[in-house]
Amino acid sequence: MRKVVAAAFVSLDGVMQAPGGPREDPTSGFTLGGWTVNYWDEPMSQFMGGIFTDPFELLLGRKTYEIFAAHWPFVGKDDPIGKVFNAVTKYVATTSQKPLTWENSVALRGDAAAEIARLKQQDGPDLLTQGSSGLLQTLLTHDLIDEFRLLTFPLILGTGKRLFGKGAKPEALKLTANTVSTTGVIMSVYARGGAIKTGTFELAQPSEADEARGLNASSF
Repeated sequence: MRKVVAAAFVSLDGVMQAPGGPREDPTSGFTLGGWTVNYWDEPMSQFMGGIFTDPFELLLGRKTYEIFAAHWPFVGKDDPIGKVFNAVTKYVATTSQKPLTWENSVALRGDAAAEIARLKQQDGPDLLTQGSSGLLQTLLTHDLIDEFRLLTFPLILGTGKRLFGKGAKPEALKLTANTVSTTGVIMSVYARGGAIKTGTFELAQPSEADEARGLNASSF
């Protein structure tokens, strides 16, 4: 069985839309595309290199696939990431019947969650997502993500497509690696940590004020 690894650039308020440039994804009037560019440094390059070191295959939503297919085949043969991305198998969750023109691309049509669950049961390298905020909601809804590799940038974007949107469910995560770039980007790896365990800091014997607050809570 292989893992699904979700790798993403996110702002402090969880937005992941158009990190690489203003034309990448301006949908819904998003005007801040390219918000990651001025933070890049060597520790970030090392972290990203680590994501792509182990064998993997890409798992993409249709919009991200189209963005990548318009970029990576044209970066030149000496670009290390382009060389890897062009060579690996790319699974694309799509409802379109349009052909996939980027080499080594495979369409996942129909029930995306079922198709990806089937891929996970097969032998092979891990399935690595890039971008694909819509697909990520499906993966979150169906508990198909095994690991998160996140670069969290020290800025607030306010609006835009978010990593943890409507598909997110309550779940604990376990931090397995963490480092910080010279520009303040927090680079973290999280594994699944099971159910959330709650507790309380309340007094063993609630005060009269706390009892009254509880009785009046419905009025807020």
